[in-house]
Amino acid sequence: MTRLIVAAGGGGDAVAAAMLDAALYGDADDQAVILTYAWDRLLIDPLPGPRGADDFTGLEPLTPAVWKVSRGARPIAPAGSTLPRLAAELPHTFALIDPRHGAEGVTRQLEELVSHLEPASIDLLDVGGDILARGDEPTLKSPLADALTLAACCQVNAPIRLLVAGPGLDGELSHEDLRSMLGPLVHTFTAQDTEPISPVLEWHPSEATGMLAAAARGVRGTCEVRDAGLPIPLTNESPTVHEVDLDEALSRNELARAIMSTTTLDEVEALSREVCGFSEIDYERNKVLWLKEQRPTNLNAESVLAQLAKFEAEARGRGVTHTTFRRLTEVLNLDGSQRDDLRRLLINNRPEQYAAPLWSITNAKSTHAGQTP
Repeated sequence: MTRLIVAAGGGGDAVAAAMLDAALYGDADDQAVILTYAWDRLLIDPLPGPRGADDFTGLEPLTPAVWKVSRGARPIAPAGSTLPRLAAELPHTFALIDPRHGAEGVTRQLEELVSHLEPASIDLLDVGGDILARGDEPTLKSPLADALTLAACCQVNAPIRLLVAGPGLDGELSHEDLRSMLGPLVHTFTAQDTEPISPVLEWHPSEATGMLAAAARGVRGTCEVRDAGLPIPLTNESPTVHEVDLDEALSRNELARAIMSTTTLDEVEALSREVCGFSEIDYERNKVLWLKEQRPTNLNAESVLAQLAKFEAEARGRGVTHTTFRRLTEVLNLDGSQRDDLRRLLINNRPEQYAAPLWSITNAKSTHAGQTP
């Protein structure tokens, strides 16, 4: 019997959806269909915003409005996407959320998919919990995608369960902010649950899902993430999955309510600026312009390790125990194309600091700055 999991924010939520499917259902012969955005942020995709069906070759139709991202699909340059590689490495079916027609378009996609699949269950999964944001929180950075999927799911005539995994791990709402809204505990991820997605975690850039997996493997401490250097606590609550009432989430999320009748992504953006004061796609547009003015550092091992030692010393002073490779890529003034090379360089030189898929700062040796690779 088919299951449908909607990855609320795309990106790492799709990877977490695969882990959730294995943990909750564990049927190797009947993998879930995962409906997700192609929205990988600028480290992977140099173009701002989400990709639509016209941005790919090799997609396969599932319904008139829904396309399957097969292992043979490819983003059309200069766009980038992790979805074809996910489709190649995981046994699930990945279907593309196309937000260009607003909430009404995503609702139509969901309705067609539900009619086509007749799924035994439908889960809407968000890692971190920013789907529960009101819209005015000062720490909120990326409300648009989650609000759009929430608005669509609330208009589909089918039972949908909203799940929040890793409350607080996206650095937008803290676990304390979310605690009163979290419903029953559905599952606590374990190290065994991460095994099906372990190969993906070695290359996928998602910070929140990376921290979710690390916490499931027992990592605890404070992880510094993103260009802003946000500190995220890794606690015993970090690997949990909670159910949240879907209607209560909608009543709380002002942006989701505002965009329910939108028919274009431009409308969604305009309402995001009105409700939240910003559009995250504007942030990506501005960052693209900023990145074009930067000169990436050459990936010289000796120089990189020296800069790393300085960063680690400063981070320890801030109480940080771990960080992500996305954070290190930006701290060391490298571009997204150098992230995998940086990761290999650091793991080869400092294997004891690799707390997969995070980088441990507390395991750093004080002599690093003076060592040569």
